[in-house]
Amino acid sequence: MTKCGFVTLLGAPNAGKSTLVNKMVGAKVSIVSPKVQTTRSRVRGIFVRDDCEIVLVDTPGIFKPRKRLDRAMVAAAWSEAEYADVRLLLVDARRGLDDDTRSIVDSLKKDGLKTVLLINKTDAAKSEKILALAAELNGLFAFTETFMVSAATGDGVGELEKYLISRMPEGPFMFDPDQVSDLPNRLLAAEITREKLFLNLQQELPYALAVMTDSWRDNADGSARIEQTVYVEHEKQRKIVLGKGGAMIKKIGSEARAELEELLECRVHLFLFVKVREKWAENPELYRPWGLDFNA
Repeated sequence: MTKCGFVTLLGAPNAGKSTLVNKMVGAKVSIVSPKVQTTRSRVRGIFVRDDCEIVLVDTPGIFKPRKRLDRAMVAAAWSEAEYADVRLLLVDARRGLDDDTRSIVDSLKKDGLKTVLLINKTDAAKSEKILALAAELNGLFAFTETFMVSAATGDGVGELEKYLISRMPEGPFMFDPDQVSDLPNRLLAAEITREKLFLNLQQELPYALAVMTDSWRDNADGSARIEQTVYVEHEKQRKIVLGKGGAMIKKIGSEARAELEELLECRVHLFLFVKVREKWAENPELYRPWGLDFNA
């Protein structure tokens, strides 16, 4: 009898959810950057161990929303939590019990959602601080289990994996055993470009950006032609993304193209266009591809 189930990862922004998903899946299915709020929608990573298939659901960081996009992201995270077979709350060992994490714990307690505590980034904090944090969190809420891991190095991930396998219900696989994500290539390509924008641009500009894959054509020679639009809110931002003489957008395009070629195992012709769309976050068309609720 096979087993299959869903594991939803919750946590404050930049707790390491995407890094953990990529580590457990063994492939990059969710983009990562040092900036908070990199993940904007739920992303499913899939991995199989013997007769068990686990679907890891990476969610946006939960924080106090201020704008429409913030509300949609937080709502998407909580919607994935309700029906999960296992819920993991990731807490950054360095940051400890901040206001965002405390608010998440309060919500879990209020809704009576059984949850596993996962203290992450243990490679970057002293053991005394980690143990004190675990005790403090368990004093606030009755977590079903507590694990301490480093998603970056893989320490402790094997034990977590064994536990998750033991908690999965019996049932048929939902995805092909070779599939690592349910994210369509068009969306994944847009995410990869947005990751390069996050990594290359500083300050608050990344949060004013959106990337859409406008067209995708598979050529007769086996290559792919991809056209994407980077949306910004003001002309000044457009100039920053383009860079002097177009140097910045060429660098971003080169980095995105190289990763896409590795992912798709074919030559990629990537064309990036930068357009100003004031208040793009108020456009419901940009929410639909990601399954975000515009009216959240």
